[in-house]
Amino acid sequence: MILDNINSPQDLKALPIDKLPELAQEIRELIISTTAENGGHLAPNLGVVELTIALHYVFDTPTDKIIWDVGHQSYTHKILTGRKDKFATIRQEGGISGFCAKNESEYDCFTTGHSSNSISLAMGMAEARDQRGEDNKIIAVIGDGAISGGMALEALNHAGDIETPLLVILNDNEMSINHNVGALNSYLSHIRSHPKYSKAKNNVHHALDRIPWLGKHLANFISGFKNGIKSLLVPGMFFEYLGFTYLGPTDGHNIKELIEILRQAATIQRPVLLHTITVKGKGYEPAEQHPYNWHGVEPFDIATGMPKKNNLQLTYTSAFSESIMGLAEEDENIIAITAAMTDGTGLAGFKKKFPGRFYDVGIAEQHAVTFAAGLANAGKKPVVAIYSAFIQRAYDQIMEDVCLQKLPVIFAIDRAGIVGNDGYTHQGIYDISFLRTIPGLTIMAPADARELRMMLRFAVSTEQPVAIRYPKALDRELPVTISEIELGRATIIREGSDLCFFALGSMVSVALDAAALLAQKGISAQVVNARFAAPIDDLTLRNCAANCHGRIITVEENVQEGGFGVACQMILAHNGAQVVVAALPHTFIPQGCREHQLDMMGLSAERLVEMACNNWFKE
Repeated sequence: MILDNINSPQDLKALPIDKLPELAQEIRELIISTTAENGGHLAPNLGVVELTIALHYVFDTPTDKIIWDVGHQSYTHKILTGRKDKFATIRQEGGISGFCAKNESEYDCFTTGHSSNSISLAMGMAEARDQRGEDNKIIAVIGDGAISGGMALEALNHAGDIETPLLVILNDNEMSINHNVGALNSYLSHIRSHPKYSKAKNNVHHALDRIPWLGKHLANFISGFKNGIKSLLVPGMFFEYLGFTYLGPTDGHNIKELIEILRQAATIQRPVLLHTITVKGKGYEPAEQHPYNWHGVEPFDIATGMPKKNNLQLTYTSAFSESIMGLAEEDENIIAITAAMTDGTGLAGFKKKFPGRFYDVGIAEQHAVTFAAGLANAGKKPVVAIYSAFIQRAYDQIMEDVCLQKLPVIFAIDRAGIVGNDGYTHQGIYDISFLRTIPGLTIMAPADARELRMMLRFAVSTEQPVAIRYPKALDRELPVTISEIELGRATIIREGSDLCFFALGSMVSVALDAAALLAQKGISAQVVNARFAAPIDDLTLRNCAANCHGRIITVEENVQEGGFGVACQMILAHNGAQVVVAALPHTFIPQGCREHQLDMMGLSAERLVEMACNNWFKE
């Protein structure tokens, strides 16, 4: 196999160009087989195999810098840059990241995981290069979904103004996770429909240049004349007007063509945008046919395409999906909004059932929130469904445009807590801390699917902003009766007298298990389902402290700093209570098994028992 001898971009450059398609096929097979075992981002990576090979073939990495927007399409990049032998560990605890990671390789010039920031990063690196008097190349690779993000558009606007040389590669496959939306996607679609125009234009220009004397005059005349009609005829004029030299569109799976156009781009001393057309999921038929289902996958059988595990169990996401559709049946003012995460947030069914009341705004969390504020200001009841790791991008809009205005926008915050194999950039472990600082925002966390449904019903009945945060995983229903939701009221679900677990959301079932284990030791533990991270039920908290000898353990799947437990400590600061906070450490947490990570960080039933015994019941 050719791949056996490729351990660096230098090895790659030693290959003749006609061998590169064979290498691309070998890399595809490795990506498919590894993702079938580990899960991961399959379709995005299959779509950029040839582009990645061409980039490392033409440019001198790591001196030249490649910035992968989001970074979930960097598997081929990792394989070519010395991590082939570790590739089987991707997304596993102690293994390599599924995204770019600076601490992993000198070829990863930035740790990535969120979208639309690559052009800004490239600009900063290019300006620093210019100020040092260096001449290395800076390349940003961004998808057609990510380029519609506000930050990317801001960077395009700035880049054309300062005119520093850099290369932006637009990987256009008509997809983000789901099909792209918006006017910019329509514009790119128009360019895709004229893929031969730019090539024909360049051929005519070169032909004219070869005609002695007259040819140069004709070429100059045409160059002047074309400015008047260019906006009507020439693909890429949007980018030209922003100050970029537009190249393409080009076939993103033709390695020879990619190498030629990349070499051309490298000679241009101003911002260049190279438009490549790729197929998401290229080379694996199920992924090509249904790329949105194969964006991020669990382990699967390659022959059948079927998941290896049963994925039909109830999740918080599916409970949210069912509940929001039921509520929308009852109230025509309920509107659902997401930011390019229709399937991931469970809104595909809502979109199908209520197409006129569903909005996918693209990768634009800030716009999603303020758009919802406008709807709420006009009497609607918007529900904004976004992952925890992404809603932090809209912090200012939540504060200024929703909470300051006291508008009844509901935030359905999915993937809250430890997310497992996606690692650092996707952990939803900060939302309680940063949302608790906002005045007037009610923050709830359900302990099971029944409670999530009740919280959604409660939220749509209020006239104030509400955030409901929950993980994807749902271990089980609580073995207790669920009482009605009252604003700022916790509920006692197990009586006890020796200590109290004041637990929030996903940690309630863990606290119940810990109480059962303590009972085997003769220790009576009370368990409270706190329900609210804001406002906290201070009355119940004080009563529990009084009834349990001041022994309180707060439990939350969030970082300790600024979180639920710290707020409980402040409430009991003058009560003489001993409040122990069980929470996640104040650090960036890498990829790994969610259950194992929770155990390692003290948030399993066994660790809570150890915490209680070490503090109060030492033998």
